[in-house]
Amino acid sequence: MGYRISKFVTIIKKDGFGNAIKKVYLYLRAKYLSRVNVFGFLKIKLRNKAIRKDIDALLEGKNDRIILWRSSFGWNVPLFQRPQHIARNLAKKGSLVFFEITTVTDKVRTYKKIEDNLVLVNFNNRAMQKLLLEEIRKYNKPKYIQYYSTDATLSVKDVDNFNKDGYKVIYEYIDDINPKLLGMNELPPNITEKYERMMKDKDNTFVVVTADALEKDVLDRRGKEKVVFSCNGVDYNHFTNLNQEIKLDDKFKKIVEENKPIVGYYGAMANWFDYDMVKKLAKERPNYNIVLIGIKYDGSFDEANLLEYSNIHFLGPKKYEELPYYASKFTICTIPFLVNDITQATSPLKLFEYMALGKPIVTTAMKECKKYESVKIANDADEFIKICDELVDISNDKDNAYFKLLKKDALDNTWESKTKLIVDLLSKYENK
Repeated sequence: MGYRISKFVTIIKKDGFGNAIKKVYLYLRAKYLSRVNVFGFLKIKLRNKAIRKDIDALLEGKNDRIILWRSSFGWNVPLFQRPQHIARNLAKKGSLVFFEITTVTDKVRTYKKIEDNLVLVNFNNRAMQKLLLEEIRKYNKPKYIQYYSTDATLSVKDVDNFNKDGYKVIYEYIDDINPKLLGMNELPPNITEKYERMMKDKDNTFVVVTADALEKDVLDRRGKEKVVFSCNGVDYNHFTNLNQEIKLDDKFKKIVEENKPIVGYYGAMANWFDYDMVKKLAKERPNYNIVLIGIKYDGSFDEANLLEYSNIHFLGPKKYEELPYYASKFTICTIPFLVNDITQATSPLKLFEYMALGKPIVTTAMKECKKYESVKIANDADEFIKICDELVDISNDKDNAYFKLLKKDALDNTWESKTKLIVDLLSKYENK
């Protein structure tokens, strides 16, 4: 109960009491009230045979394995991230993926096929979940449940029941197991219990690690069997083929029209963001516009008072489809994070998207960023400003070898290649 109170207090600080109550209601509706899904239940009852036939057609299709993504991350969320990209590419590589939606963001009463081998499923609709699992039992194919290390929904008992039903586990170890990452003072028991289970269960659990620090933790405690390193990546074409007409908002258009260097960042505005570093940049370089795109993850953004500086602009979140068009206007791209346990175990997804955009990059001294020649590393605020100055000067020189290096690093880190590593590990044991 303590972690729930902690989370509620964080939401109050971030959004105020009224909005906190609204968010709690949306959460309860998504997690509990949506189970009383009368229309979804009736749809299953009235169209039971037809739905079973549809599911069977999917299961009989050209696929090598069945994967249930069971972290309620949602599909149509403001930050289109690793779960969606990995699911998409698993589907392209021959896995039939049933992706759990959240009713806060996804209007799916039962199920919805969105791409070949990729189906959104409302697992909170108990009748739908029961029907799906019954149909899967008919097919003798390798089957898995896949979830994030930060997932707080599935219990260890849930995972054990899936194991008894013949499912293996794909445990995506994607971040330091730290309550601050979730905006809490303590972790939900479901997270720590599944983490310990992963460390002990070598027979039924495949572990995907996304950073060196996480890999070391696993190798030290569990060993290397059924473990694969697959950091974050990029949909290269999405960030390079900018052919559509996307209308930029008026605020951003005015910033672009000022024709000043734009120092950009997109992602979560959270307690691991180095607000002091950005304020120092704004103060010492008034000729730069600093543009921040993303969500207020906790109350830290408002507490930092960044918007007291006239050259710092916060645009809020942008859709994944729009994001490349905004970021393509940046002069340089940044990841100004504090260096701590959380960020040292993070593979920043935006890093590879910045590379694909062909934008000069400066980050703080995070281990996963220091791996790439195309990323300039700042060890303190003064060095951060110095590197920004250097990158602004080279940003227009498209023939520079540096820009070729950016492209190479992007192409070396596509989601397709990251997913192939996971599929290769699963295939190795399936073929045994």
